Amino acid sequence: MPEGKKPVVPAPAASAAAKEDSYSAKTHLHQPMPVTEMATVAATALPANAPEGTLPSEVRPEIVTWEKLVEAIKASGKAYNMAMIEKAYNMANDAHKGVCRRSGEPYICHPLAVARLVLDLGMDSESIAAALLHDVVEDTPTTLTDLTAAFGEEVAALVDGVTKLTKIQFSNIEELQAENLRKMLLAMSRDVRVMIIKLCDRLHNMRTGDAWPEQKRRDKARETMEVYAPIANRLGILNVKEELEDRSLHYLDPVGYEEINKMLSERAGDEFLASVSGVIKSRLEESGIEGATIKRRVKSIYGIYRKTIMQNKSFDEIYDIYAVRIILDTLAECYSTLGLIHDMYHPLPNRFKDYISTPKPNGYQSLHTTVIGHEGIPFEVQIRTRTMDEQAEYGVAAHWKYKEGLEGHDKLDERLAWVSQLLENQRVSEDSGNLLHDLKSDLLPEEVFAFTPKGDVINLSAGANCIDFAYAIHSAVGNRMVGCKVNNRIVPIDHVVATGEIIEVILGPADKGPSRDWLKIVRTSEAKSKIRNWFKKMRREENIQQGRDALAKELRREMIFIPDDQLDEFVGSCSRRLRQNNAEEIYAAIGYGGMTIANCLPKLKEEWQKLKAAEAAENKSVEDLPKVDLSRVHATDGVVVEGFDNTPIKFAKCCSPLPGDPIVGFITRGFGVSIHKQSCANAVSSMKDPSNAPRWVKAYWADSVKDSYKAGLEIIALNRNELLSDVLAALADIRVPIYAMNARQVENNCAVISLTIGINNTEHLNRVVARLSKVKDVLKVTRS
Repeated sequence: MPEGKKPVVPAPAASAAAKEDSYSAKTHLHQPMPVTEMATVAATALPANAPEGTLPSEVRPEIVTWEKLVEAIKASGKAYNMAMIEKAYNMANDAHKGVCRRSGEPYICHPLAVARLVLDLGMDSESIAAALLHDVVEDTPTTLTDLTAAFGEEVAALVDGVTKLTKIQFSNIEELQAENLRKMLLAMSRDVRVMIIKLCDRLHNMRTGDAWPEQKRRDKARETMEVYAPIANRLGILNVKEELEDRSLHYLDPVGYEEINKMLSERAGDEFLASVSGVIKSRLEESGIEGATIKRRVKSIYGIYRKTIMQNKSFDEIYDIYAVRIILDTLAECYSTLGLIHDMYHPLPNRFKDYISTPKPNGYQSLHTTVIGHEGIPFEVQIRTRTMDEQAEYGVAAHWKYKEGLEGHDKLDERLAWVSQLLENQRVSEDSGNLLHDLKSDLLPEEVFAFTPKGDVINLSAGANCIDFAYAIHSAVGNRMVGCKVNNRIVPIDHVVATGEIIEVILGPADKGPSRDWLKIVRTSEAKSKIRNWFKKMRREENIQQGRDALAKELRREMIFIPDDQLDEFVGSCSRRLRQNNAEEIYAAIGYGGMTIANCLPKLKEEWQKLKAAEAAENKSVEDLPKVDLSRVHATDGVVVEGFDNTPIKFAKCCSPLPGDPIVGFITRGFGVSIHKQSCANAVSSMKDPSNAPRWVKAYWADSVKDSYKAGLEIIALNRNELLSDVLAALADIRVPIYAMNARQVENNCAVISLTIGINNTEHLNRVVARLSKVKDVLKVTRS
């Protein structure tokens, strides 16, 4: 359940300077504007009497009441369905009645604050109603059926999209987080309003996060920084993205946060920007460019933190701390203004970016240039049209706030294509753990732009290489790639792409496919998905064999020893729990990279433990026999046989029992008692034979056994120099005696080493097997 923070003393009144037309990323607010044109996320960021320049984390957000929400809805000037919104408020208020947040305020304050944020983004009546109801299904007895009956399927679907999967049990936190994200992204792909409501929910929780325990604050801040802020960036809602980053940083590194804030407060940045804005406005009017709106901003705390702390730059090496934004009516005026700015100030080389001709993936468009002011202070100038500014402020939410902001649903669907692509990639990859990795890699804030020889622009995330580039063109191009040229020069295929490079992909034969090693090289989830898909379709038999071998080896490392002829049956018994139809599908998924062994192991271990418990119950008939008083019976070779004293003992070669193994004795004709493991296949079948059943007797290991028993081991490894030396050294390290040894080379460049060693008991043997399995190039260690 989201929680808030403890009340603090109200801050003193704001200064008159706050009424200027400026904006600051320190508060992520435009200063007061007409009520009908409220700025993004302005609603509850700071109370009206907060001092100018106050950081968001220093002042308690204003508590939103139902009356204030109604007043803001009326002031928006838009026609909202007040009957639906009031009905949603009444249901939420009744559902949360008597519940308080950790800060002590009534819980309904949180849904009201989220609804106000949703309103400020210009969303519709259904979104505001869903924001009011977003926690009722998760935290109260109210069901989705109740919501559907009261408000219809649209509102219920929005609430369901932001409701966490709390009633389903998962094996670990990562899987739960991945499935919650998958559910939310799937709902978002159908209706982006789900994610906008979720972002507003997370924003208010981060604003009131001081009431959380310390560890929860850090966990929520890390999740916000890694997932929600990048999603806000990808949706183009930049003010929300910046505030989420700053508030997360405040919890993750409060010292670094305060240090940067102190550096900003020591510089008279606002006065400098006010002076520059006045000069630019006068020059534009002299040049005949009328009606320009000029805003100014200081770079966000996290934006500066990334460059000073993470990139080790000094404060003076950051050229875009201060920025002036010029908003114009037409595209032609943008480029004319760019020429005027370069005429007025000295531009810094390599600091010009044209995001108008080449927009960012989130739709952001603007001209950016960095110049040196007459005071010797560098600052950035951003030039854009009003439509571009609306999209930069509200992103996909501009579709609702400004109907001309996006060209209908087709344009909106195009902006959200990356969500559908990510989910499609996940359908190829059955491993839920891949979702978090792919999502983070797809949401990297930096992008690079490269060109094909024909001049087509290919957009990639920072760090992508030539293989990613080839697959971004088409899957067939990536599959046939044998090399590439960058700016007409041959380079390795893992060459990291830089902006502006012209890349030519060299193609091989039509039947050429990718290499499995490429999965370790590529950076984009799209390329990984296409490579996995190729192996899934074209190399099924190879995938099955490779996946089977890899899984069998890992099971042995985990001390789960299953005979080779029983492995398929064992793995198949877990297939439903692993979301597959049979063992072959599991092997194939592991083979082509769609599933990791690490995600399979917990369920396989649980199944193994169930099997062992069932075996113990099956052998209970042997254990039901009365126990012998070992203190009154003499042991022979460390074994006590019921009803016999000092009888000759021999150990059956079919199962080679060792101290620690449950055992049973078979009375032979003329050779004493033969000792078998209770699980020995020969023993089990013989006990079922009526003619042999009376000859089986209970046997025990004597408590005082300290003898060394001979055990046979077989090691299969890749043949290489010094392999035998490494095996002997490993045995010497753990002081194991060697009675016999034989080594030979076999096919496929492998070697087989047969050993007879001294073992105390089964635990000792398991330790020896584990140690030998760690020797380089050893593939398999089994008892012989």
